[in-house]
Amino acid sequence: MTSVIPQGLSEQVRALAGGEVSSRALVERALDRIAETQGTLNAFRRVRAEAALREADEADRLLAAGRRLPLLGVPIAVKDDADVAGEPTAFGCRGEFPPKTEDCEAVRRLRAAGAVVVGKTNTPELGQWPFTEGPAFGLTRNPWNPDHTPGGSSGGSAAAVAAGLVPAALGSDGAGSVRIPAAWTHLIGVKPQRGRISTWPEAEAFNGITCYGSLARTVEDAALLLNAATGSHPGDLHQPPPVDVLSAVRRDPGRLRVALSLKPPFTGTHKHLDPVVRAAVLRLAERLAALGHEVVEAEPRYGVGVGLSFLPRAMAGLWEWSSHVPDRALLDVRTLTAVRHGRLLGGRPLRLARAAEEPLRRRVGELFSRDGHGFDVALSPTTATPPLRIGTMAELNSWHTDRATIAACPYAWPWNVLGWPAVNVPAGFADEDGTLPLGAQLLGPANSEPLLISLAAQLEADQRWYERWPGGVRAGAAGLG
Repeated sequence: MTSVIPQGLSEQVRALAGGEVSSRALVERALDRIAETQGTLNAFRRVRAEAALREADEADRLLAAGRRLPLLGVPIAVKDDADVAGEPTAFGCRGEFPPKTEDCEAVRRLRAAGAVVVGKTNTPELGQWPFTEGPAFGLTRNPWNPDHTPGGSSGGSAAAVAAGLVPAALGSDGAGSVRIPAAWTHLIGVKPQRGRISTWPEAEAFNGITCYGSLARTVEDAALLLNAATGSHPGDLHQPPPVDVLSAVRRDPGRLRVALSLKPPFTGTHKHLDPVVRAAVLRLAERLAALGHEVVEAEPRYGVGVGLSFLPRAMAGLWEWSSHVPDRALLDVRTLTAVRHGRLLGGRPLRLARAAEEPLRRRVGELFSRDGHGFDVALSPTTATPPLRIGTMAELNSWHTDRATIAACPYAWPWNVLGWPAVNVPAGFADEDGTLPLGAQLLGPANSEPLLISLAAQLEADQRWYERWPGGVRAGAAGLG
């Protein structure tokens, strides 16, 4: 067997199937890397060392017997809002949470595909913020620059993948929570169509705005994890038609009309697109044009209703999830404020917010309609700023935290209201040293994951983002250090 550990998810799958490496070797390496970095990056809330090694040995037995599954024997991580049997789901909160008796449907599917879940990654309380910090677990740091956050709320998953601890991870996205940390850690982050990955045992998550998604270093790896997790449970409220994301990785997207959108939706608060982010997105737009696509500045017609549709659903979702917390007194005072608002917004305001979704879809959908503008894809910034410094919002009150969050990350959340797919792609760095990653998002209409993945793969072949690693990480990730 090879002494060099393959880095990517697809590479590990191929190496395992070819007998070049064992699942135990991959899992041991992941566990060693987690232990080495936990005191600095702090990516994980729970590590399943003994269970993961047992599962790796079973995967090796199945591989030796000729069994083949899409992810058989590869180590992955999942965010700590996904139920894993035998582990608590604390979702960033303090307190003693009971261990779950069953996997959630997404984790069940990943395990059925053969994946070995090595642990659960850190997330801020109830996934509210674009930073991964909290009294329950401390500070999760960015592998590219430990003075900065990896983003949130899937910041632990992003840090784990960016640092090479695992080849891919499951996150969740309720207002950009997969795409924002992907942007700030130089990763591919896929937010799929609502319902593409089941949220069961919840019929829907946070009143339909939250979905699971994949984080990986390459488009192929993100698509592979997405495909393995995809599928509906009979109890799911949203069950979209199937799409083929795997073959899309190697499919030419054809010549597309791309809407370049730089204007954030209306929120009534101060927002400013940092010039370095603007320049990075414009460079990506130029590359799309060089690849043969027609790129035209155009803006979705969000109107004022998109924010009014988002807020009650998010706040009511926080209120509902807070009922799982053993002691609400342990919650951050900002979380408690949001929970109180959610209790007030959970009745008629929530019903009105949900009723506004379909008219909003029609209005924004005009951007993609052949009767309207006829664009295939939209390109926009993922965030308005480079990665925030650790502790930037630690001492802020609820009002100022919300305003600072909107100012840094005003671009991602409308697609959660719409329920449509989006993919973050790396867009360069904010500094000359290459320690502050930036991202841009490809946005599509309903069920457009194959087109977005195909376009992202074309850009990846041109830009070769995956060749860049955080300083000092690549050798350790590859098993050479």
